[in-house]
Amino acid sequence: MTKTEMAHIWLDEKGTAWIDDTGVKVIEVVHEKGTAWIDDTGVKVIEVVLSHLAYGWSPAEIHFQYPHLSMAQIYAALAYYYDHKEVLDAQIEQDLREVETMMQQAQESPAQKKFLERKAQKAKSVTS
Repeated sequence: MTKTEMAHIWLDEKGTAWIDDTGVKVIEVVHEKGTAWIDDTGVKVIEVVLSHLAYGWSPAEIHFQYPHLSMAQIYAALAYYYDHKEVLDAQIEQDLREVETMMQQAQESPAQKKFLERKAQKAKSVTS
């Protein structure tokens, strides 16, 4: 098995992340998109990282919010982030730019349009 050494986590030739030399698989990297997932959970590493960065949640709070994740999985996700900080920070920035672009391009939904019309009618009836 070929190893790519990192501070806390190493990747095998398939892109699977293992924690130190314990033989515990914690992160699966999907190469087509380069997305890192916490193994067997359906949770992306970046989701845990954003909870930590955006909300300031500690690992214990993340565990409270994601009770199906073990503390080891949470710490492994954070360790993976700090070992790959440049790449994941760039991904976060790219995702934010994409959301901002979509929001700018989005048109008013029919429900939103109806709500605004009713709000305007209500405002007219109050001032009349």
